[in-house]
Amino acid sequence: MRARLHHELRLFLVAVQFFTRVPVPAWVGFSPAWLQASARHFPGVGLCVGMVGAAVLACAWGLTSPLVAVVLSMMATVVLTGAFHEDGLADTCDALGGHVSRARALEIMKDSRIGSYGTVGLVLVLGLKAALLASLPLALAVPALIFGHTVSRGAAVVLLRTLPYAGDVDQSKAKPLATGVSSRGLFVALGWVALAAAAITAWQVAWAVPLLLSTALAASGTWGCRRWWQGRLGGFTGDTLGATQQLTECLALLGWLVWLRSMGWGA
Repeated sequence: MRARLHHELRLFLVAVQFFTRVPVPAWVGFSPAWLQASARHFPGVGLCVGMVGAAVLACAWGLTSPLVAVVLSMMATVVLTGAFHEDGLADTCDALGGHVSRARALEIMKDSRIGSYGTVGLVLVLGLKAALLASLPLALAVPALIFGHTVSRGAAVVLLRTLPYAGDVDQSKAKPLATGVSSRGLFVALGWVALAAAAITAWQVAWAVPLLLSTALAASGTWGCRRWWQGRLGGFTGDTLGATQQLTECLALLGWLVWLRSMGWGA
C-alpha cells in the first residue's frame, strides 16, 4: 500500500514537472511510461494551479481593483505554467483558422512562430476569461477559478482517452502522451474533478447548482472540441489539448456567471 501511494505521488510530481515550472525533488526522476501514467493527475495539477491563481486573486482584490486582481491572477497562472496551454491555443488557431489541408495544419502547429489567427484567438480567449472573472464577485470568482482550472484539465484527459493521436507519434514532443490514457487513468482524472467539486460544495452547499452548470458547459465544450479536432485533424495533438483546456476553462467560468445572472444579480 505504501509503495502504491509512493508511486502515485511520483506520478503526480511528474505531471507537475511536465505542466508547470515548479521544481520537483530529484528522487522523482523521469520515465516515458511515468509521463503517460501521470495523465491521470493532470486535473490535480490544475487544481493546484487554480488555487495559486485564486490566492493571488483574493490577495490583490482588496488592495487594487477587481480587474487588476484578475489580470494579476492570470499572470500568476501563466508564469506558473509557462504559458503551456496558451501556446497550444495560439498554435491551434493558426493551424485551423484558415482553409488548409490536414497535413498543412499539422505542419503549422510545429512552427514556433505565432500568426494572425493565433494572436487574435489568444487575445479573445484571454480577454473573455478576464471579463468573466471580473464580472463575478470575489466570493464566486475564487471557487469558479479553482474549478475551471481543474475541470478543463479533465477535459484534456477525456480527449486523450477517446481520440487517436493525429500527428507523427515519433516526432511528437510528448511522445508518451500520444499513446493515450487508460480507462483507469481517465477514472482517476475525473476523480480529481469530483474531489474539487465536492470540496467546493462542502465549502458552500448553494454552489452545487453553478457547479453543475459549469460542468455541463465544460462537457459540451469538450464534445465540441472532440468533434472539431477529429473532423479537421483525425485526432488530437498536444496543441489541441492546450486549446481544449483554455476553451473549456472559459465555458466553466461562464457557467458561474450565467447562474449568477439567473439569480437576478446585477440585473
